[in-house]
Amino acid sequence: MRIRIRHTTTYGYELPARRVHQALRLTPRSHDSQHIMSWRVLVEPDARLRHDEDMLGNHLLRLCVEGPTQSIRISVIGEAQTSDTHGILRGAAERFPPGLFLRDTPLTDASAELRAFAHAVAGPGLKPLDLLHELMAAVHARIVFDTDGTHAATTASEAFALGKGVCQDLTHVFIAACRALEIPARYVSGYFVRNDGVVEQEAAHAWAEAHVPEVGWIGFDPANCICPTDAHVRVAVGLDYHGAAPIRGSRAGGGMESLDVALHVAQASRQTQS
Repeated sequence: MRIRIRHTTTYGYELPARRVHQALRLTPRSHDSQHIMSWRVLVEPDARLRHDEDMLGNHLLRLCVEGPTQSIRISVIGEAQTSDTHGILRGAAERFPPGLFLRDTPLTDASAELRAFAHAVAGPGLKPLDLLHELMAAVHARIVFDTDGTHAATTASEAFALGKGVCQDLTHVFIAACRALEIPARYVSGYFVRNDGVVEQEAAHAWAEAHVPEVGWIGFDPANCICPTDAHVRVAVGLDYHGAAPIRGSRAGGGMESLDVALHVAQASRQTQS
């Protein structure tokens, strides 16, 4: 599938910010199931930009704006050609052994209830791949997709107790359950072409990857209860959301902050040319 993405994030400040630093994980890499045909990240106003790479191999763009500035706009325009590999990841850079992704984080630490849930799913005799599919289905059934009630700092255990959340929350619950079962798992940020024809979206997408011996890393999208297909564009990975977030940063001054996101994700062949 050929996918075109337009993603604009605008920060507004109540008072002029004296300085803004941000780390942008907005640029995907090519691998066996996706080829990045074109990709640009544009920043307004002018900023110091430094291309870098984080410890997991994600492309990192470091941004610094010296104020005073009232707003910052970050725009992504890109195209990717994807193929369906049934969720199996091949050809991606791997800097660490899978065991690193057994490490708990504050966002993925499993409560006693979440651990019990994971072990209840892991019935006797289940092969690792079958177990992961069962776990994805169980998380999808247990956590209702709901944009009201959670936020960027909601933990897996909090979302599990609430029984609701967004794709970030379902992904954290799935990862926490995997790690409770000693299965390496990690967070993936990216984009998703919805199958209902809606192209104007409110946020980027998130799913997980779990490591299966003799197969490797396989993606699991508990929000949609599917393995990633050619409708997914993989951008960055991390131990949790914080390690793969599209934009994270800090600022000096500025007072209250507003955030506006405009995201268009669609098959390129279905778009009208502008």
